[in-house]
Amino acid sequence: MPPLSSTASVDRLVDRLALKFPASQRAHIASTVAEEYAALSDSRIRTYIPNLVEHGARTRLQHELHPLSPAA
Repeated sequence: MPPLSSTASVDRLVDRLALKFPASQRAHIASTVAEEYAALSDSRIRTYIPNLVEHGARTRLQHELHPLSPAA
């Protein structure tokens, strides 16, 4: 995971998403979060990266559970 965020904040994000998506494995949620961080690692403006990562990971997990539902 890139050094865009502390390990503690990433762990808190994974915890929040694990509560929201109990059917998903924690390891899968953590890898989804890591992929979202990696996708934004070259961003010049880093202020909103944690918010964008959370939104992206939540959207991906939601679509895995309910593929035909609209974006959250």
